[in-house]
Amino acid sequence: MDRASTIMLVAFLLCLSTTVRAEDPYLFYTWKVTYGTISPMGVPQQVILINGQFPGPKINCTSNNNVIVNVFNELDEPLLFTWSGIQQRKNSWVDGTPGTMCPILPGTNFTYKFQVKDQIGSYFYFPTTSLQRAVGGYGPINVHSRELIPVPFDRPAEEFNVFVSDWYKKGYKTLKKILDNGQTIARPDGLVMNGKNGKVGENKLNPLFTMEPSKTYRYRVCNVGLRTSVNFRFQGHSMTLVEIEGSHTVQNVYDSLDLHVGQCLSVLVTANKEAKDYYLVATSRFFKQEFSTVALIRNGNGNGGPATPELPPPPPVNTEGIAWSINQFRSFRWNLTASAARPNPQGSYHYGQINITRTFKLVNSKTQANGKLRYAINGVSHTDPDTPLKLAEYFEIPGKVFKYDIMGDNPPDNLENPATLAPNVVNATFRNFVEIIFENHEKTIQTYHLDGHSFFAVGIEPGKWSPEKRKNYNLVDAISRHTIQVYPNSWAAIMTTLDNAGMWNLRSEMWARTYLGQQMYFSVLSPERSLRDEHNIPDNQLLCGLVKGMSVPHPYTI
Repeated sequence: MDRASTIMLVAFLLCLSTTVRAEDPYLFYTWKVTYGTISPMGVPQQVILINGQFPGPKINCTSNNNVIVNVFNELDEPLLFTWSGIQQRKNSWVDGTPGTMCPILPGTNFTYKFQVKDQIGSYFYFPTTSLQRAVGGYGPINVHSRELIPVPFDRPAEEFNVFVSDWYKKGYKTLKKILDNGQTIARPDGLVMNGKNGKVGENKLNPLFTMEPSKTYRYRVCNVGLRTSVNFRFQGHSMTLVEIEGSHTVQNVYDSLDLHVGQCLSVLVTANKEAKDYYLVATSRFFKQEFSTVALIRNGNGNGGPATPELPPPPPVNTEGIAWSINQFRSFRWNLTASAARPNPQGSYHYGQINITRTFKLVNSKTQANGKLRYAINGVSHTDPDTPLKLAEYFEIPGKVFKYDIMGDNPPDNLENPATLAPNVVNATFRNFVEIIFENHEKTIQTYHLDGHSFFAVGIEPGKWSPEKRKNYNLVDAISRHTIQVYPNSWAAIMTTLDNAGMWNLRSEMWARTYLGQQMYFSVLSPERSLRDEHNIPDNQLLCGLVKGMSVPHPYTI
């Protein structure tokens, strides 16, 4: 080989090496989803296991990692997983909701591929089909900062995942039947942490986690329940809040924290007390009658003695408790000086200075349709068609499956009328900066989640919203997050840029309400049909309904 050829070969190999190194790392998981029997509240129950685990396996990844999850469905009914809070840039194809994907049928498998693009934080996955979330199938997604990105706290000795959930002794198929018959599933039977309902003084209560004296630990806590807000606190230990749903926070210290359905956060706890056992306590919120659970935390080598039975008290209840919780929400602030993945470069995302292009005022309601209980947003109770909305739109047959904009940007004058049952899809404008007002006229708390985007939670107040309320917004350091609670007879306001092309679900996290229609979709279409804005349909995408057997449209191009 002559000198010129050698130089060309070396240059080619260097280029190839650079290209290979430039691609973000891949993480591979194989999940076998089955039924199993455990006794979360002393009664043997059928639950959903992943690889025999409840909660399921941890997805432990780093910003920009590509995650590949091959799911084998060994249940007796269809299955879908969603990756709550993972924004999946340009990729609603694998969002895992009935509006975006065909379900994984029993006895088959499907491989999800998504990227945790420009994200850090605490998230979770769960099944979106039916009421399956009631009995498990959920687990943690921990997204770490890349090594070169400073984190605004010292590396903890260890990280622990805690899943708090309300629990029903009825199986999820029974709960589904109750809802299908037009009734409510009523109050849960109790709370569990990581699948166990612990009681003070219980002799067989094994430690959930062990902390070594003087070391600091990160607890990633998620509320994966069906309807119950919780308050959690450590016996004798304070908590430093460091992260909420992917945003580093101002590091305030708390004795207890409210956590609403679908929300996750991270706290640091230092084992700086006597080396003995302590309780982690979770208590229901905004129910007339509280219920609780405890988990045992071992501080030291276990020789220091048992935990004392005196538990730290819960926050106030009733109206005073709502005011307490709103004030705590207002104390949460985005850490603007921390280096981390964020929507725009550090310190430059002045969301309070962007002009609002569209305002949605969304009011939830408990209603009736065909004589049965339904839940609605602005008088429309969403139904899932046999053909997923995303596929109908991509295959250019939306008119055969749904109509755009049957729900107005504002609620109708009379929400007492029977709800309209239909797929609820809003035709949104790509890259519009929108304001969404959630107004809750009911006596129960609500929580909402938006797939594919983070939003700025700028305000919560009692009463009804009006444009004058904007003067009370936090337009400087509101937390960028993906869920927001709406207290009884109150409103909440969020702002976001709909810059992620795709079909994205906005839903109640109170899962019976979602199942009975309190959800909708934003269709965020890129006019360019370009790979710069949205990925092509995956080669392995499942097809069903009207698109089954149809030829795939021409792919997007650069």
